[in-house]
Amino acid sequence: MARPYAIYDVFTSERLTGNPLAVVFEADGLDDRKMQAIAAEFNLSETVFVFQPTQPGHAARLKIFTPGRELPFAGHPTVGAAIAIAERKNGASNQDIVHVLEENIGPVRCAVRLKADATTFAEFDLPRKSVRLDAHFDRQALSDALSLKSTQIGFENHVPSFWSAGVPFVMVPLHDLAAVSAVDFDPVAWEQLAPLADGILASAYLYCRGGVNHTARFHARMFAPGLRMMEDPATGSAVAAFSGAIHHFDQLMDGHYPVLIEQGVEMGRPSLIHLHVDVHKGEIATARIGGEAVKIAGGELYL
Repeated sequence: MARPYAIYDVFTSERLTGNPLAVVFEADGLDDRKMQAIAAEFNLSETVFVFQPTQPGHAARLKIFTPGRELPFAGHPTVGAAIAIAERKNGASNQDIVHVLEENIGPVRCAVRLKADATTFAEFDLPRKSVRLDAHFDRQALSDALSLKSTQIGFENHVPSFWSAGVPFVMVPLHDLAAVSAVDFDPVAWEQLAPLADGILASAYLYCRGGVNHTARFHARMFAPGLRMMEDPATGSAVAAFSGAIHHFDQLMDGHYPVLIEQGVEMGRPSLIHLHVDVHKGEIATARIGGEAVKIAGGELYL
Protein backbone atom coordinates (compact mmCIF):
# COMPACT_ATOMS: atom_id res chain seq x y z
CA MET A 1 0.00 0.00 0.00
CA ALA A 2 1.33 3.44 -0.94
CA ARG A 3 1.08 6.05 1.80
CA PRO A 4 1.92 9.69 0.97
CA TYR A 5 4.42 11.52 3.11
CA ALA A 6 6.02 14.96 3.23
CA ILE A 7 9.14 16.41 4.83
CA TYR A 8 8.81 19.85 6.40
CA ASP A 9 11.40 22.14 7.96
CA VAL A 10 9.67 23.50 11.07
CA PHE A 11 10.16 26.69 13.09
CA THR A 12 11.68 28.38 10.08
CA SER A 13 10.69 30.06 6.83
CA GLU A 14 13.87 28.97 5.06
CA ARG A 15 14.47 25.49 3.70
CA LEU A 16 17.40 23.50 5.11
CA THR A 17 17.15 25.30 8.43
CA GLY A 18 14.86 24.71 11.40
CA ASN A 19 13.89 21.20 12.53
CA PRO A 20 13.05 18.62 9.83
CA LEU A 21 9.90 16.55 10.32
CA ALA A 22 8.46 13.60 8.43
CA VAL A 23 4.65 13.64 8.13
CA VAL A 24 3.09 10.33 7.09
CA PHE A 25 -0.50 10.73 5.87
CA GLU A 26 -3.17 8.00 5.66
CA ALA A 27 -1.50 6.08 8.48
CA ASP A 28 -4.57 4.04 9.45
CA GLY A 29 -3.65 0.37 9.61
CA LEU A 30 -0.08 0.92 10.81
CA ASP A 31 0.72 -0.53 14.22
CA ASP A 32 3.18 0.90 16.76
CA ARG A 33 5.95 -1.51 15.78
CA LYS A 34 5.74 -0.51 12.12
CA MET A 35 5.57 3.20 12.96
CA GLN A 36 8.62 2.91 15.19
CA ALA A 37 10.50 1.21 12.36
CA ILE A 38 9.45 3.93 9.90
CA ALA A 39 10.61 6.65 12.31
CA ALA A 40 13.96 4.88 12.61
CA GLU A 41 14.13 4.69 8.79
CA PHE A 42 13.56 8.44 8.40
CA ASN A 43 16.01 8.99 11.29
CA LEU A 44 14.78 12.52 11.91
CA SER A 45 14.24 13.84 15.42
CA GLU A 46 10.53 13.07 15.05
CA THR A 47 8.07 11.51 12.61
CA VAL A 48 4.34 12.17 12.93
CA PHE A 49 1.66 9.80 11.65
CA VAL A 50 -1.72 11.22 10.62
CA PHE A 51 -4.82 9.08 11.26
CA GLN A 52 -8.53 9.67 10.87
CA PRO A 53 -9.83 11.48 13.99
CA THR A 54 -11.77 9.61 16.65
CA GLN A 55 -14.05 12.58 17.36
CA PRO A 56 -16.25 14.36 14.78
CA GLY A 57 -15.11 17.89 14.10
CA HIS A 58 -11.45 17.16 14.82
CA ALA A 59 -8.92 17.39 12.00
CA ALA A 60 -6.83 14.27 12.68
CA ARG A 61 -5.42 11.85 15.20
CA LEU A 62 -1.61 12.06 15.53
CA LYS A 63 1.01 9.64 16.80
CA ILE A 64 4.54 10.97 17.29
CA PHE A 65 7.72 8.90 17.27
CA THR A 66 11.40 9.68 17.71
CA PRO A 67 13.84 7.13 16.24
CA GLY A 68 13.75 5.40 19.64
CA ARG A 69 10.29 5.76 21.20
CA GLU A 70 6.80 7.22 21.03
CA LEU A 71 6.07 10.59 22.66
CA PRO A 72 2.77 11.74 24.16
CA PHE A 73 3.30 15.26 22.81
CA ALA A 74 5.87 17.30 20.92
CA GLY A 75 5.87 20.84 19.61
CA HIS A 76 7.52 20.72 16.21
CA PRO A 77 5.39 17.74 15.07
CA THR A 78 2.27 19.60 16.23
CA VAL A 79 3.17 22.76 14.32
CA GLY A 80 4.43 20.83 11.29
CA ALA A 81 1.44 18.48 11.12
CA ALA A 82 -1.04 21.34 11.54
CA ILE A 83 0.55 23.13 8.60
CA ALA A 84 0.94 19.99 6.48
CA ILE A 85 -2.72 18.98 6.97
CA ALA A 86 -3.96 22.51 6.21
CA GLU A 87 -1.82 22.88 3.09
CA ARG A 88 -2.74 19.42 1.80
CA LYS A 89 -6.44 20.16 2.15
CA ASN A 90 -6.51 23.82 1.08
CA GLY A 91 -3.49 24.30 -1.19
CA ALA A 92 -2.08 27.78 -1.75
CA SER A 93 -4.80 30.04 -0.37
CA ASN A 94 -5.34 32.93 1.99
CA GLN A 95 -7.30 31.87 5.04
CA ASP A 96 -7.12 31.28 8.77
CA ILE A 97 -8.02 27.80 9.99
CA VAL A 98 -8.63 26.53 13.52
CA HIS A 99 -8.64 22.81 14.04
CA VAL A 100 -8.10 20.25 16.80
CA LEU A 101 -5.45 17.54 16.61
CA GLU A 102 -5.81 14.48 18.83
CA GLU A 103 -2.53 13.52 20.50
CA ASN A 104 -1.74 11.03 23.25
CA ILE A 105 -1.59 13.92 25.72
CA GLY A 106 -5.13 14.96 24.70
CA PRO A 107 -6.79 17.30 22.18
CA VAL A 108 -4.57 20.16 20.97
CA ARG A 109 -6.18 23.27 19.53
CA CYS A 110 -4.22 24.74 16.60
CA ALA A 111 -4.59 27.90 14.54
CA VAL A 112 -3.07 27.98 11.05
CA ARG A 113 -2.53 31.09 8.94
CA LEU A 114 -2.33 30.20 5.24
CA LYS A 115 -0.98 32.78 2.79
CA ALA A 116 -0.62 32.10 -0.90
CA ASP A 117 2.56 34.18 -1.18
CA ALA A 118 4.19 33.49 2.21
CA THR A 119 5.27 30.70 4.51
CA THR A 120 2.46 29.16 6.57
CA PHE A 121 2.40 29.90 10.32
CA ALA A 122 0.73 27.77 13.00
CA GLU A 123 0.42 27.98 16.75
CA PHE A 124 -1.16 25.73 19.36
CA ASP A 125 -2.46 26.06 22.89
CA LEU A 126 -0.41 24.09 25.39
CA PRO A 127 -2.47 20.98 26.17
CA ARG A 128 -0.86 20.77 29.60
CA LYS A 129 0.64 23.57 31.70
CA SER A 130 4.24 23.35 32.73
CA VAL A 131 4.83 22.02 36.25
CA ARG A 132 8.01 21.98 38.29
CA LEU A 133 9.12 18.51 39.36
CA ASP A 134 11.15 17.65 42.42
CA ALA A 135 14.86 17.14 41.79
CA HIS A 136 18.23 18.21 43.17
CA PHE A 137 21.17 18.87 40.88
CA ASP A 138 24.85 18.88 41.71
CA ARG A 139 26.35 21.88 39.93
CA GLN A 140 29.71 20.19 39.45
CA ALA A 141 28.12 17.07 37.93
CA LEU A 142 26.13 19.27 35.56
CA SER A 143 29.18 21.25 34.54
CA ASP A 144 31.16 18.03 33.95
CA ALA A 145 28.38 16.66 31.71
CA LEU A 146 28.46 19.89 29.70
CA SER A 147 32.28 20.31 29.76
CA LEU A 148 31.94 23.73 31.35
CA LYS A 149 33.14 25.43 34.51
CA SER A 150 30.66 25.35 37.38
CA THR A 151 30.78 29.17 37.43
CA GLN A 152 29.23 29.18 33.94
CA ILE A 153 26.02 27.60 35.22
CA GLY A 154 23.29 30.01 36.30
CA PHE A 155 22.54 33.69 35.81
CA GLU A 156 20.61 36.20 37.90
CA ASN A 157 18.27 34.05 40.03
CA HIS A 158 17.97 31.28 37.41
CA VAL A 159 19.25 27.94 38.69
CA PRO A 160 18.99 24.39 37.28
CA SER A 161 15.45 23.07 37.63
CA PHE A 162 13.21 20.23 36.45
CA TRP A 163 10.02 20.94 34.46
CA SER A 164 7.50 19.12 32.28
CA ALA A 165 4.49 20.01 30.17
CA GLY A 166 4.15 16.43 28.96
CA VAL A 167 7.83 15.67 28.28
CA PRO A 168 10.45 16.21 31.04
CA PHE A 169 13.44 18.55 30.75
CA VAL A 170 16.19 19.67 33.06
CA MET A 171 16.45 23.43 32.49
CA VAL A 172 20.08 24.51 32.80
CA PRO A 173 20.66 28.29 32.69
CA LEU A 174 24.08 29.25 31.38
CA HIS A 175 25.91 32.52 31.92
CA ASP A 176 25.99 33.79 28.33
CA LEU A 177 26.10 32.92 24.64
CA ALA A 178 29.77 31.99 24.85
CA ALA A 179 29.03 29.38 27.50
CA VAL A 180 26.15 27.89 25.50
CA SER A 181 28.30 27.70 22.37
CA ALA A 182 31.18 26.08 24.29
CA VAL A 183 29.10 23.12 25.51
CA ASP A 184 30.56 19.70 24.71
CA PHE A 185 27.76 17.39 25.78
CA ASP A 186 28.61 14.03 27.40
CA PRO A 187 25.59 11.69 27.03
CA VAL A 188 27.00 9.05 29.40
CA ALA A 189 27.54 11.59 32.17
CA TRP A 190 24.08 13.03 31.53
CA GLU A 191 22.36 9.67 31.81
CA GLN A 192 23.97 9.21 35.23
CA LEU A 193 22.58 12.46 36.64
CA ALA A 194 19.30 13.06 34.77
CA PRO A 195 16.03 12.21 36.59
CA LEU A 196 13.12 10.23 35.17
CA ALA A 197 9.49 11.35 34.79
CA ASP A 198 6.71 9.14 33.44
CA GLY A 199 9.33 6.62 32.42
CA ILE A 200 11.20 9.15 30.26
CA LEU A 201 14.78 10.21 30.98
CA ALA A 202 14.84 13.98 31.22
CA SER A 203 16.52 15.77 28.34
CA ALA A 204 18.87 18.73 28.76
CA TYR A 205 17.60 22.19 27.82
CA LEU A 206 20.37 24.78 28.04
CA TYR A 207 19.52 28.46 27.80
CA CYS A 208 20.78 31.99 28.28
CA ARG A 209 19.37 35.45 27.70
CA GLY A 210 19.68 37.16 24.35
CA GLY A 211 20.55 35.59 21.05
CA VAL A 212 22.43 35.76 17.79
CA ASN A 213 19.20 37.07 16.29
CA HIS A 214 18.70 40.44 17.96
CA THR A 215 14.95 39.84 18.32
CA ALA A 216 15.43 36.66 20.38
CA ARG A 217 14.82 36.86 24.14
CA PHE A 218 16.54 33.53 24.83
CA HIS A 219 19.11 31.34 23.10
CA ALA A 220 18.82 27.58 23.67
CA ARG A 221 20.24 24.14 22.90
CA MET A 222 18.61 20.75 23.60
CA PHE A 223 20.19 17.31 23.99
CA ALA A 224 18.13 14.12 24.37
CA PRO A 225 20.20 10.92 24.63
CA GLY A 226 17.24 9.14 26.23
CA LEU A 227 15.23 9.67 23.03
CA ARG A 228 18.08 8.42 20.81
CA MET A 229 18.84 11.87 19.51
CA MET A 230 21.76 14.08 20.37
CA GLU A 231 21.21 17.74 19.64
CA ASP A 232 17.83 18.96 18.40
CA PRO A 233 17.53 22.18 16.34
CA ALA A 234 14.09 23.19 17.69
CA THR A 235 12.09 21.67 20.54
CA GLY A 236 8.54 22.86 21.12
CA SER A 237 7.92 20.51 24.04
CA ALA A 238 10.97 21.98 25.76
CA VAL A 239 9.65 25.50 25.23
CA ALA A 240 6.32 24.35 26.68
CA ALA A 241 8.16 23.22 29.82
CA PHE A 242 10.35 26.34 29.73
CA SER A 243 7.27 28.56 30.03
CA GLY A 244 7.01 27.49 33.67
CA ALA A 245 10.65 28.28 34.35
CA ILE A 246 10.32 31.73 32.76
CA HIS A 247 7.25 32.48 34.85
CA HIS A 248 8.90 31.23 38.04
CA PHE A 249 12.37 32.75 37.78
CA ASP A 250 11.42 36.01 36.04
CA GLN A 251 8.48 36.45 38.43
CA LEU A 252 6.10 37.54 35.69
CA MET A 253 3.34 39.90 36.74
CA ASP A 254 -0.19 39.68 35.34
CA GLY A 255 -0.24 40.41 31.63
CA HIS A 256 0.69 39.08 28.20
CA TYR A 257 4.30 38.12 27.40
CA PRO A 258 5.54 37.35 23.88
CA VAL A 259 8.88 35.51 23.99
CA LEU A 260 10.98 34.61 20.94
CA ILE A 261 13.44 31.75 21.47
CA GLU A 262 16.20 30.79 19.06
CA GLN A 263 17.66 27.28 18.86
CA GLY A 264 19.75 25.24 16.44
CA VAL A 265 22.28 28.00 15.75
CA GLU A 266 25.27 25.86 16.71
CA MET A 267 24.00 23.10 14.40
CA GLY A 268 23.75 25.38 11.40
CA ARG A 269 19.95 25.00 11.47
CA PRO A 270 18.70 28.19 13.15
CA SER A 271 15.11 28.05 14.38
CA LEU A 272 12.74 30.60 15.88
CA ILE A 273 10.03 29.49 18.30
CA HIS A 274 7.27 31.88 19.33
CA LEU A 275 6.02 31.53 22.91
CA HIS A 276 3.10 33.58 24.25
CA VAL A 277 2.34 33.46 27.97
CA ASP A 278 -0.70 35.02 29.64
CA VAL A 279 -0.47 35.46 33.40
CA HIS A 280 -3.57 36.05 35.53
CA LYS A 281 -3.64 36.32 39.33
CA GLY A 282 -0.01 35.34 39.48
CA GLU A 283 -0.42 32.07 37.57
CA ILE A 284 -0.05 31.09 33.92
CA ALA A 285 -3.59 31.22 32.53
CA THR A 286 -2.75 30.18 28.97
CA ALA A 287 0.33 29.65 26.85
CA ARG A 288 0.79 29.16 23.11
CA ILE A 289 3.67 28.02 20.93
CA GLY A 290 3.98 28.80 17.26
CA GLY A 291 6.22 29.02 14.26
CA GLU A 292 6.50 28.69 10.51
CA ALA A 293 7.14 25.56 8.46
CA VAL A 294 8.06 24.98 4.84
CA LYS A 295 7.71 21.81 2.76
CA ILE A 296 10.96 20.51 1.36
CA ALA A 297 10.11 17.06 -0.03
CA GLY A 298 7.34 14.57 -0.58
CA GLY A 299 6.74 11.06 -1.80
CA GLU A 300 5.20 7.69 -0.99
CA LEU A 301 5.93 4.91 1.46
CA TYR A 302 5.26 1.44 0.07
CA LEU A 303 3.97 -0.16 3.26
